Amino acid sequence: MDVDEKRRSELADFLRARRGQLVRADLGLPAVERRRTAGLRREEVSTLSGVSVTWYTWLEQGRDIHPSRQVLDAIARTLRLSVAQHTYVLSLAGYSAPPPATSPAIAAAPAHVQRLMDAMEGYPAYAIAPDWSITGWNAAYGALYPNVATVAPGDRNLLWLVFTDPYVRTLLPDWEVTSNRFLAEFRAEAGPRLGDPAVAGLVDRLLDASGAFRAGWERHDIQGFSSRERLFHHPAVGDLRVEHHRLAPSDHPDLHLVVYTPVPGTASPARLRTLVTAA
Repeated sequence: MDVDEKRRSELADFLRARRGQLVRADLGLPAVERRRTAGLRREEVSTLSGVSVTWYTWLEQGRDIHPSRQVLDAIARTLRLSVAQHTYVLSLAGYSAPPPATSPAIAAAPAHVQRLMDAMEGYPAYAIAPDWSITGWNAAYGALYPNVATVAPGDRNLLWLVFTDPYVRTLLPDWEVTSNRFLAEFRAEAGPRLGDPAVAGLVDRLLDASGAFRAGWERHDIQGFSSRERLFHHPAVGDLRVEHHRLAPSDHPDLHLVVYTPVPGTASPARLRTLVTAA
């Protein structure tokens, strides 16, 4: 069995299993007496999905057919698939993950994520939502950037602060390079979400508030995130060379955890310890 056959077989097995796990009453369907198996019939899934029963049957049989993304999306809705399950089905058919759905604004990092950041005592760390709102941080980040604790909650957004807070300009000796890099990364991530009110509102505010942002936005630069070395100039301890890393909790993939670790072999580890201890 080649790779494509294995994928078709796995897709067929998954669809049959998921169909059998559904509760008919949850979909407004009557119970069926004298039926040996639970769940929905193939005919019911095909009708609810707007797909021909023959086509759906072939899918469950692992036939060599090529369903469109629209067909798989419709079946995913009928089978009440989670985002992870929907992504899995699409991947078996050779498609990318479904586009991100509009989700409620994240007001604060989940408690377990905050505890993780707090456990990184000597390393500045903060969490950002999909619109780059800063939803949590640890004491070390508060020592590096004290304004994060005092800025108005509506302005506690990484992109907003980079382009509007004068303190950030003094903290970043390479502000022009870094701000444009952040903007290119934000745009790469925000593209599918530009219709979200939070993202659209942020962009509109920045277009009005910052000529530098407006010029950068008009360039349409796109760049994916990569870990890299960063330079901060802190008024209390001087230059800090750190490595900039970003992680995503598996149970909250839309939330990014940013961590700065001092570059070894430089004065930065000692200076960062001094800064955090003093704070």
